[in-house]
Amino acid sequence: MTREYREVLPDEAATIELGSKLARACSEGVTIYLRGALGMGKTTLSRGFMHALGHVGAVKSPTYTLIEPYELPHWRVYHFDLYRLADPEELEYMGIRDYFTKDTIRLIEWPERGVGILPQADLVITLQPEENGRIATITGHSDLGEEVVKQLQ
Repeated sequence: MTREYREVLPDEAATIELGSKLARACSEGVTIYLRGALGMGKTTLSRGFMHALGHVGAVKSPTYTLIEPYELPHWRVYHFDLYRLADPEELEYMGIRDYFTKDTIRLIEWPERGVGILPQADLVITLQPEENGRIATITGHSDLGEEVVKQLQ
């Protein structure tokens, strides 16, 4: 069975709070895919996630660098933005597999650009427009992902 959690996000503050709740629910290294059109709040959700884990400072989308590493008190977090990726094979050249270890968290925006190279997500978060803001759908795609969704419910 696939677990799913949905939440309406009326504004930026709600998106940040969902990111915080999600971070608090993650107790192991996890791969999170962030899906949604431009401007849907993927980086905003990531900001809430990072701040809840102890990062102080800006959280920007790594659109031009593809990856932004964060060394936090208890975690290494890698924030990927694959929007400008021309070919999934480019991920192999940058040593993508080195980032996927048990003691890291991976947030991946535009994961569809890395199909065939990226490992399966534990969680997939889809952000879509909704009449009063956005709606976030969080789906577990592994035992770990389903456990995180269970904690959010």
